[in-house]
Amino acid sequence: MQIPPFSLEAQISEIGEEIEEALIKVFRSGKYIGGEEVTSFEKAFALATETSYSVSCNSGTDALILALRSLNIGQGDEVITSSFSFFATAEAITSVGARPVFVDIDPENYLMDLDLIEKAITSRTKAILPVHLFGHPLNMDKIMAIAEGNNLKVIEDCAQAAGAHWRGKPVGSYGDVGCFSFFPTKNLGAAGDGGAITTNDFYLAKTIRELAIHGMPKRYFHTNIGYNSRLDSLQAAILNVKLTRLNKWIEQRKEIATNYRNKLSFFKTIRLPSNNLTNKAGHSWNQFVIRIIDNSFIQNIKTTSEDVSNNQNRDLFKAELHRLGVNTIIYYPIPIHLQPAYKELGYKEGSLPITEKVCNEVISLPIFPELKSIQQSYVIDKIKEIFRK
Repeated sequence: MQIPPFSLEAQISEIGEEIEEALIKVFRSGKYIGGEEVTSFEKAFALATETSYSVSCNSGTDALILALRSLNIGQGDEVITSSFSFFATAEAITSVGARPVFVDIDPENYLMDLDLIEKAITSRTKAILPVHLFGHPLNMDKIMAIAEGNNLKVIEDCAQAAGAHWRGKPVGSYGDVGCFSFFPTKNLGAAGDGGAITTNDFYLAKTIRELAIHGMPKRYFHTNIGYNSRLDSLQAAILNVKLTRLNKWIEQRKEIATNYRNKLSFFKTIRLPSNNLTNKAGHSWNQFVIRIIDNSFIQNIKTTSEDVSNNQNRDLFKAELHRLGVNTIIYYPIPIHLQPAYKELGYKEGSLPITEKVCNEVISLPIFPELKSIQQSYVIDKIKEIFRK
């Protein structure tokens, strides 16, 4: 048996006909940019995130850039964020001329350590950019209190967290803006790139919408240097079909996460996702990330160190699972602060010790709504096989 880390084919088997009908409707309309499907999706997504406005755009990366620009964050400014994220989190900050300032993460939930934020604030700090990584919501009450006490803006990176909640309220509704990605493998994914920005501020929404269309408030009249960052009608049509199923899919992901946790909890070699999920945190389980924290299993495997890029315990574990038919992904093997592109920031190995340790240990198990019980059992059995030989 071969288990993929995710399967869009399985999803299409459920909703393919409805998506085909939606796409044919768009093709026949002759309106491929903007139009009814985009307007409909923006209204529905604002409702789903309990915000006043949703502005669609070309990608999650563009969502971050547009959000930062709308808040007048630029040259010489600093934005506090996490190094344990996809590169775009910091890349967007740099793209507007600002400087990302990284704080270490909490070893339990892999999210930015909120107790370190105020220590990182300087006279140049303009915003906090919290990342709801893997669908795990941050404590937004605490972040908003820090921001308000220091006159800072908050840009929520919700790229992996559509459908997640903090204290019953959707992520993306707490900060000045929320930024979402609709990359195909996300909980809510298009058939290509797509993104959205949510806000409760009319003027921010207006500015973002103008920036996304070449800084153009009305046809051929440009008040800003903007971007060509629009969600096309075909992607919006797909997202309209999928959005109605998002809550159901998240519940299915939760069931899979619970099954993994229950069946793998007795292995001391594995560190499971944080069990400190109070009723305040509504995890959307975009990923199920475990950590391999020792090498006691190595004598049990057939994979050798020559089969992996280095001799880390995690990499050997990943290679052995692959040999057994379980395909996994590592999010993320190199923290942003140690990427060559950011060497000028001056971070060194050891600058963020918890982030660096976690990057060497994490691996994501297969999780998607259509993952069948027999497939889940196969993943669990193969992990048990590695540790029990």
